[in-house]
Amino acid sequence: MIGPVDHVYYWTRDIDRAVAFYVEVVGFTLAHRAGDEWAELEAGTIRFGLHGTDDDGPLPGSGTMVLRVDDLEAARWTLKGRGVTFDELVGEVEGFARFATFRDPDDNPIQIIEYRR
Repeated sequence: MIGPVDHVYYWTRDIDRAVAFYVEVVGFTLAHRAGDEWAELEAGTIRFGLHGTDDDGPLPGSGTMVLRVDDLEAARWTLKGRGVTFDELVGEVEGFARFATFRDPDDNPIQIIEYRR
């Protein structure tokens, strides 16, 4: 049997910069750090990891982290105040959800999503 999601992680070339972004901009709490190789952050019901690398090639493929918010516009305003630039205007799955995408310092996509009530 496959269990629930344990954690999600992104690769980064600058773990200090990435940790600062996820703590200061996104608002996660640093839970564990292992030098420049690994950092784990509290991200609600799952853990979010940052895996350091000094490889000069392209970073290994990443997915998209999606963070649930109650008020999309308020969340966008807060993140913009912290220096975030969104990729595009708000997307929508009609009658279901609205979302907006931004990127971390390593160009990994992050979305915020507001589900319709």
